[in-house]
Amino acid sequence: MIDHIGFEVADLGRSGRFYDAVFYALGARRMVESEHAVAYGINVPVVWFVVRGRTPGPDYGHLALQASGKAAVDAAHQAGLANGGQDDGPPGQRPAYGRRYYAGYMLDPDGLRVEVVSRR
Repeated sequence: MIDHIGFEVADLGRSGRFYDAVFYALGARRMVESEHAVAYGINVPVVWFVVRGRTPGPDYGHLALQASGKAAVDAAHQAGLANGGQDDGPPGQRPAYGRRYYAGYMLDPDGLRVEVVSRR
């Protein structure tokens, strides 16, 4: 059900060193590394840390939930909006993340960013 979890950090180097050690101890490894992000997993990157140049605050990170297809993304987005969520990006293709990446974004009632994604 969960596709990935992303957290925004103030210092990627410091966070990367910490999470390298923690995830290594858990049997996972760093699978993605760039100037702006590192990600960890076993078979695919699941937990991401992204530098945003600011101290984490109330809008810290997001939760990405895996959907079975585009119709499920659309349905989940609509259901969330109907139940107290706010639109933070309507469902659609997100080519920056891959040619089959289709996602919609919402803010939950407390302001946490929630992404619903399908890669089908």
